[in-house]
Amino acid sequence: MKEFFKNIRNDKVFLGSFFLTLFLFIISLIYIILLYNKLPPYIPLFNQLPWGYERLGTTIMIFLPVITVLVIAIGNIILSSIIYNKTQIVSRILAATSFLIAFLSFLFTIRTVQLIL
Repeated sequence: MKEFFKNIRNDKVFLGSFFLTLFLFIISLIYIILLYNKLPPYIPLFNQLPWGYERLGTTIMIFLPVITVLVIAIGNIILSSIIYNKTQIVSRILAATSFLIAFLSFLFTIRTVQLIL
């Protein structure tokens, strides 16, 4: 398993992007956990849907963006480590994409909780 990730450990762009992704994931998770008890039973998560109850999700669904970031980041790490020797640029793009998704999810989570409270 160590040799599986051996090549990507030396790439600073790759490691930096995934460490920032991990950092934003942890900050989002801590933020949600600290304010979870103050949230109402229904929160507006699906803002692209028509007005009404379709836009609302239960309070536990606030973890949905954070879990999505985790799944995408793990998938991108595995895929990047597989294709790193063939195309390094694609591995770096996957790392940057993970960071971008984590950043946008972080903003969504912060903004949603601030809107409610």
